[in-house]
Amino acid sequence: MAKLSLQEVETIAELAKLTLTADEKAMFQEQLSAILDYAEMIQQVDTTNISQMTSALPLSNVMRADVAVPSLSNEEALRNAPASTEGYFKVRAVLD
Repeated sequence: MAKLSLQEVETIAELAKLTLTADEKAMFQEQLSAILDYAEMIQQVDTTNISQMTSALPLSNVMRADVAVPSLSNEEALRNAPASTEGYFKVRAVLD
């Protein structure tokens, strides 16, 4: 049984930038230890005859063919823009 120490819980909390009370540290010590115990149990499962997979679902490429088609003209694209200048969208500066 992998039992985390309170020091390890405090280190994890510090890495996560969490401030924990003593009760929360004790609670997380138990919960995180239970998670580690479960992970340890899963590690014992024999997977030698299981093929590797990248997804649980059978996926295939569903991309459409890349075909050039006519697009909007510059005037059409800017027609509903609140502001434009010299053929470009005009927006407020977001950086100084």
